[in-house]
Amino acid sequence: MRGIRGAIIIKNDTEIEIVSAVRWMVTEMCRHNGVKPDDIGACILSATEDITACFPAAGARQIPGFDLVPLFDTRQMAVEGGLPLCIRALLLVDTDKTPQEIRHVYLGDAAILRTDLVSRAKESE
Repeated sequence: MRGIRGAIIIKNDTEIEIVSAVRWMVTEMCRHNGVKPDDIGACILSATEDITACFPAAGARQIPGFDLVPLFDTRQMAVEGGLPLCIRALLLVDTDKTPQEIRHVYLGDAAILRTDLVSRAKESE
């Protein structure tokens, strides 16, 4: 079992934007790693305190095949200087990939969170 991480920043705290962003992020996490819903043991989603319009899991639930994936929402720690309007994901997946082969997905402005992983992903493309 391996963990695949992802993050995205939304512009506005609206249900439509949260659902759309989570769908995109989780779909990209699966696509970049060749993961199918049946490979996923759990999907943990966190949101910063300023995200209140809906649960991020509502977006993941709309992805085809995610109806049986265990989803869990949680609140991110409020840390001084942290990025606002940030949603993060952790997929726990059954895979034969090594840690070096896992592609973590930091979309848009969230790329600043892990520039080391984003640059490594671009090098392997």
